Amino acid sequence: MRSSGDGTAGGGPGRSPGESGPYPLHDGATGADAVDPATDTIGYRGPTACAAAGITYRQLDYWARTGLVEPSVRPAYGSGTQRLYSFRDVVVLKIVKRFLDTGVGLQNIRAAVRHLRDRGFRDLERMTLMSDGATVYECSSPDEVVDLLRGGQGVFGIAVGVVWRDVEAALSQLHGERVDTGETLVGHNPADELARRRRDRAV
Repeated sequence: MRSSGDGTAGGGPGRSPGESGPYPLHDGATGADAVDPATDTIGYRGPTACAAAGITYRQLDYWARTGLVEPSVRPAYGSGTQRLYSFRDVVVLKIVKRFLDTGVGLQNIRAAVRHLRDRGFRDLERMTLMSDGATVYECSSPDEVVDLLRGGQGVFGIAVGVVWRDVEAALSQLHGERVDTGETLVGHNPADELARRRRDRAV
């Protein structure tokens, strides 16, 4: 496993995701459940994504154009189309904003974004991302967080589940758009739609 930083911090390259962490993030996919089709049923336009993630439209546009965080539901095709971001995209946008606010380098943020996109939904809700400024680490249990702090590497952490719930609460007050019909959803809770889609697939 490759470090997202300079490779000198603990956690050791060569570890696999099945081993206990914390470990530096890498670029590889981690499982068949990494993409949840439910995220493709509702999209959020740029202004809504900005409001929920706490960023400016200029940041959103720049990150999309540079490939840092691109809309996974619908990219912009020319001047007449609207980008549509998935719920997961908005969570990633908010995490990127927090990393930037704490001074993490762009290279490490890109590695973190790739890692988040590769992980399954169940993984995200229990994940904590920590950084010493040089490397971004994933921790999936309190013990791993403690291990990282004891090693002197962890300076700050982002609990992805907390960000997830923050975005969920923000989007429940904003407008979404059904991808299949174009219907505007006002004041909906994205978690309700995700749960419904999972139940439908289980039948």
